[in-house]
Amino acid sequence: MSESVYLGGFHAVIAALEDGAAKPTEVLLAQHRQDERSRRVAELARALGVPVRLCAKSELDLAAPELRHQGVLALMPAQAFSGEDALDLPATPDRLILVLDGVQDPHNLGACLRTAEAAGVHAVIIPKDRAAGLTPVVRKAAAGAAERVAVIAVTNLARTLKRLRDLGYWISGLAGEAEQSLFEADLTGPRVLVLGAEGEGLRRLTKEHCHQLIRIPMAGKAESLNVSVAAAVCLYEAVRQRIAGRK
Repeated sequence: MSESVYLGGFHAVIAALEDGAAKPTEVLLAQHRQDERSRRVAELARALGVPVRLCAKSELDLAAPELRHQGVLALMPAQAFSGEDALDLPATPDRLILVLDGVQDPHNLGACLRTAEAAGVHAVIIPKDRAAGLTPVVRKAAAGAAERVAVIAVTNLARTLKRLRDLGYWISGLAGEAEQSLFEADLTGPRVLVLGAEGEGLRRLTKEHCHQLIRIPMAGKAESLNVSVAAAVCLYEAVRQRIAGRK
């Protein structure tokens, strides 16, 4: 595995400079860009002592061919996930955790991270194997959220859910066959929302470790929503209930 990766896009690079635990070792800017966002990146980098190099756009394209970099790249230390010891989160009433059971598509994972950060999620938990990781594509799709929300990769998701139950969390899994509607369920208190992989949904063992299964009501002919859309619907219903409970 490479010790460094390129992070691309203005949202992601600015987040890495402002909020990331690890700072870039170098920032590359397309020399043809003379706009406000480019100037802001350069100022942030120089204030942190991060070298800034002006390059031809072709050099950025060659350095990160898989990214739509928008004219900016940051060379970052390969980001490690938080370890399983980060799971010792006290089950306080405000805690909200998102678990993704094997999301494969990096754009979906990035979109889930972006929504999770916006909804105030305390951590996102994913399996280490058979799932998308924190690749440059994921971090670009997350638009800076990957630098702001804790992502915990675990070796055994079922064991992790049991651990969270023992800590006092209530586990709610999203499943199309569930009888209870999302909008009928109580999503307040220390809560874990579990969503499954694209197409396959939750695995059997994951379901068995949930306290309840809930579904998003579907009025049309579509059988399911994209996992990132479903995550947004579920998380913001939890947010809505929490705000209503404080009134």
